[in-house]
Amino acid sequence: MKVLTANRLSDGIAVWYADGGWAETVGHADIAHDKTAEDRLEAIGAAAYANNEVVDVNLIDVEVVDGLVEPVRLREKIRAAGPTIRTDLGKQAAPEAIGA
Repeated sequence: MKVLTANRLSDGIAVWYADGGWAETVGHADIAHDKTAEDRLEAIGAAAYANNEVVDVNLIDVEVVDGLVEPVRLREKIRAAGPTIRTDLGKQAAPEAIGA
């Protein structure tokens, strides 16, 4: 399973493609379950890059754990959550992350 991720050009925030736009949490991302869906996401990412919406566009591996989408690689887990030394900052400090 893969999702499309990038950094929003306007503020550098890590984002994931979801429902025709860019979500700030990986849990809302559209998941590609096959090569056709991966190709579709790659085309969307290329267009968004060409339109100067995002940079560093990549498909990344994810898994679903207890119903939640989680990146597989450590780098992507950090991008999804925020700083590793201050859990009171970044996306992991958001109310919805604390309640999860």
